[in-house]
Amino acid sequence: MAAQGYPPVAVLFVHFPATWETPPAVLVAAPLAALLFAQAFFRLRRRRPDYAPWTRALLFGAGLVLVVLPVISPLDAAGDDYLLSAHMLQHVLIGDAAAALLVVAVRGPLVFFLLPPPVLRPLAAFKPLRALLSFVLRPLVSLALWAAAVTVWHVPRFYDFAAAHPGVHHLEHVSFVAGGLLVWTQLVDPARHGRLRRPQRIFFALAMLALTQPVVDFLLFSSSARYGRYADQPDRLFGLSPLTDQRLAGAVMMVEQLLTLGICVAILLRPYLHERRARVPALSHR
Repeated sequence: MAAQGYPPVAVLFVHFPATWETPPAVLVAAPLAALLFAQAFFRLRRRRPDYAPWTRALLFGAGLVLVVLPVISPLDAAGDDYLLSAHMLQHVLIGDAAAALLVVAVRGPLVFFLLPPPVLRPLAAFKPLRALLSFVLRPLVSLALWAAAVTVWHVPRFYDFAAAHPGVHHLEHVSFVAGGLLVWTQLVDPARHGRLRRPQRIFFALAMLALTQPVVDFLLFSSSARYGRYADQPDRLFGLSPLTDQRLAGAVMMVEQLLTLGICVAILLRPYLHERRARVPALSHR
């Protein structure tokens, strides 16, 4: 409960300055990911520096920070106990913005160096793993898995259940990161497999935007607070009511999706715009 006589915003400063956590899974996964990228980066850079510029290391570092920081920082405590909007910000950072940066960082030859040969060979020879990866990397399967994670975990009953059970909550976060990596692999195509041509990738991005819209609409236009974990919380950070907080969560999801997917579509459209501009002067000289 907030201390009597303090404004609602004071709760933030009473509770959160020391609320930094280091989950064991993060302590293992983050250094391992950094180590794998570092060995891949320097192995490739020794052979072809042009394929491993320092900007890739910066992108990967930024992506890794966006996975780790929202999970260990006070944002996690705010989202767990007080604000749906804080939890939504955490979700879009780890499942969308971070995933996009990580996939862009390893595109091209770099992706083939992520696993050292002694590790890669037995994994590549393990047929069940190859079959699983081949299946989940089908564009429609990737899209369906991502959409299921985004939609199902935001159903109030499932959301409240996950928030009340740490193991399920960690699974929720893993599914957001994994789903984000799958769909951004389709959009960026880091290994140049050509599963989707450029026009198809544009429609894929628009499909992602469309699939999140029901969740956004539910959060923005519900007439009452639907998440009991926050509706029953007596301490109100920033003085936000549960309904206002819920609508803010919808706005966070909508704005983040428009920004990331809008930038992606703009980049995918750029060659067509350049081609159109080049064609116009040619026609004018006829």
